[in-house]
Amino acid sequence: MMAATASTTLTSAFLPFQGFRESCRTLNWRTHKKQFARKAGPVKVTAKFELMPPPYPMNALEPHMSHTTFEYHWGKHHRAYVDNLNKQIDGTELDGMTLEDIILITYNRGDLLPPFNNAAQAWNHQFFWESMKPSGGGKPSGELLQLINRDFGSFEAFVKEFKAAAATQFGSGWAWLAYKANRLNVGNTSNPHPTDEDKKLVVVKTPNAVNPLVWDYSPLLTIDVWEHAYYLDFRNRRPDYISIFMEKLVSWEAVSSRLEVAKAKAAEREEEEERKKREKEEEYKAGGEVREMYVESTDSDAE
Repeated sequence: MMAATASTTLTSAFLPFQGFRESCRTLNWRTHKKQFARKAGPVKVTAKFELMPPPYPMNALEPHMSHTTFEYHWGKHHRAYVDNLNKQIDGTELDGMTLEDIILITYNRGDLLPPFNNAAQAWNHQFFWESMKPSGGGKPSGELLQLINRDFGSFEAFVKEFKAAAATQFGSGWAWLAYKANRLNVGNTSNPHPTDEDKKLVVVKTPNAVNPLVWDYSPLLTIDVWEHAYYLDFRNRRPDYISIFMEKLVSWEAVSSRLEVAKAKAAEREEEEERKKREKEEEYKAGGEVREMYVESTDSDAE
């Protein structure tokens, strides 16, 4: 893709997204009714997002993922998502927003708006490339492994659950490891784990372009199970592709880095919520003191 004037690169998924800002939850939903009508003025399409290459050469994952697969998957599919998104948002109210905000807004509580699929697929694919590395796989270490053992029972149990999610996602979609740190009522859609406690790891699968951002989860790892992700290398053997991904391609360093950022964001949000709670309590107390002073003054006048 040719670089465009005032273009913005896709957010790096190696250190996760900077979305989930409260502002994206209070945007004017009337824009949805207008279907993001174009702004007044001459129409001029300029790239808002650039197609970023994988963080390694396109032959670096061979023999597990071929250069030919990358040529088609990144060079054609991923490129098309970015190009089409730029055309869809040009001159609309989405112009200038972050990719994460576009995803959350156009998800529209499950009633998808036109730009959603391209925005989410652009994000998902960059996240997928950065979930892998040459000579990957193996087993994580440190806090990530501790949390996996705590939340799934063992690393082997986690791998089994992740593989099952990827293999049983009907048709096209994704399987994810995510950090669930949100409040239960996420506002955007039904929480897939409403009875589970927060601050834990979960495995989820999503259809088509949907990703865990819409539940306010922090994605840590994903595998693309659309056929174009594996058919040239594995034909219809999706389970073989999933096994190779887990055993030879996963970058546990990337997953650990994303976990650190997710936990820091969760802690920051908790502090902000506590601050707001204290402010409300102080306002309530102040209001009570004013009312009490008013009553005393009235009683005094009556005497």
